[in-house]
Amino acid sequence: MARAVAACMGRGSGREGAEMNNLTRWRALAFAVLAVAGRAPVHAAPEEIQVYTNDFDPPGEGGLDLHVNDVPTGDPVPPYPGAESDTNRLRMTPEWSYSLDNHFELGAYLPLTTLDDHGTYRLDGFKLRVKWLGAHPERGFYYGVNYEFGRVDHRLDINPWNNEVKLIYGVETDHWLIGGNTNFDFALSGPEKTPPQIEIDEKIGYKLKPDTMLGIETYNGIGATNGFGQFGRSEQSSFLALDTRIGIMDLNIGIGRGYGSNPDHLILKTILSFPLKFRHP
Repeated sequence: MARAVAACMGRGSGREGAEMNNLTRWRALAFAVLAVAGRAPVHAAPEEIQVYTNDFDPPGEGGLDLHVNDVPTGDPVPPYPGAESDTNRLRMTPEWSYSLDNHFELGAYLPLTTLDDHGTYRLDGFKLRVKWLGAHPERGFYYGVNYEFGRVDHRLDINPWNNEVKLIYGVETDHWLIGGNTNFDFALSGPEKTPPQIEIDEKIGYKLKPDTMLGIETYNGIGATNGFGQFGRSEQSSFLALDTRIGIMDLNIGIGRGYGSNPDHLILKTILSFPLKFRHP
């Protein structure tokens, strides 16, 4: 991975290279990821854009996913007083995970961070999760549930403390992955607590090679539990996504567009995944 990052950084111009030399390790990594994605300016998106599938750490082992999301173009008007628009910050979120056994996995998004256009790096909160998968074979049907809660800075969410329950389901064959999540999001505190909001996420991918898959991911808000079908008043987005492996690292990279009430026009997302082994040989 170090060689891959260094190669990405080395492809920049002289001015960009000089600026990169002044960045911290996290910021340098973030810019390197964006170089892989093929872009330069710094903007932002949600801390995690991902459809949960049958991925699961081996028992007694863990993993680190680095989520780097960016909005090159979108509505620059903040959605509420004191908020920041997505188009002036980069979201970088390390997600740590540890598998207790074949069914339960613990996770932490720690810390939630942003980097704005002026190079200001901020800590924005945390989230904790627990995932249960009843079945997660490499081939066949899988199902499970994920619960998470956490606190996010007021600049990013008008309701600081939030919950989410995520239903996980799908099927994987030798050539296809078809997966979905049904999410129920609701605020624990804040000035705009509403009934749970429902989002249905989907991933359909075709395996070009055993370790490379090209597909489509969609994230579809459909309204609150007391009012289904409010598509025009909910946020949706769709992505063309590539999943592949580089050495020990798994890479998910996608380019997408928001619609409905989503103010983000062009969205870039990247997930770098590394195994963390804790067991003795």
